[in-house]
Amino acid sequence: MTPSISLRPVSRDNFDAICSLPLPPEQQAMLADNAYSLAEAAYNTGYQVRAIYLDDTVVGFMMWVPESSSRCSIWRFMVGAPHQGRGIGSAALELAIAEIRAQPGLRELEICYHPGNEASRRLYARHGFIEQGLDADGDDMLAVLPL
Repeated sequence: MTPSISLRPVSRDNFDAICSLPLPPEQQAMLADNAYSLAEAAYNTGYQVRAIYLDDTVVGFMMWVPESSSRCSIWRFMVGAPHQGRGIGSAALELAIAEIRAQPGLRELEICYHPGNEASRRLYARHGFIEQGLDADGDDMLAVLPL
């Protein structure tokens, strides 16, 4: 049986699993803590959070936020260390893009990532994101997907 990747709402039932997802040491400085992201989403209207599932197991986390009526931004996207390198992130990103694209009026989806994160750069490029250069702070690479 082929494993199934899905995005599901964050709930009381999967909150702990999301907060416990491990990252390799070299990625820890590049990504915000999932618990912080969930708290941030709880207090900001429009922030959308999703658990990434492999069959019935939580393996990752995503959060996207409205930037304007025409632009949405993926602020958080991670797959836990034991599940990286298996195509889960690519499948989850595809599902998120489809869900975001269905929102009326959106014309662009943006994402930022650490400039040294080559795996992220390749992943986003495969899904059609076009690098725009460093963000306003000069810390992260900004890439945009026209919707």
